[in-house]
Amino acid sequence: MSLLDLLNHLLNFVAPALAVGFLCALMGRVFRRKAGAPAWWAQGAINSGVGALVLLGGVVFLGRDGAMATYAALVLACGTSQWLVSDGWRK
Repeated sequence: MSLLDLLNHLLNFVAPALAVGFLCALMGRVFRRKAGAPAWWAQGAINSGVGALVLLGGVVFLGRDGAMATYAALVLACGTSQWLVSDGWRK
């Protein structure tokens, strides 16, 4: 496998985490504005990092990529991360 193929596979692996992470951050800004919350791109980066770890855990635990249980865990983890980052737990 060439370096470009490896990069393509890695980017396709983390693409769902990037999409869900940044969509959660943007929707969090639309529906729940907080004065002390970090910038939307910082929230998106944190959410995407959490999502990538969940995807990696899904591959290790389930033995393959693309399982629906892993994607469900991705959505739950990114939503929880967004809630924590935007100080939703202080209410």
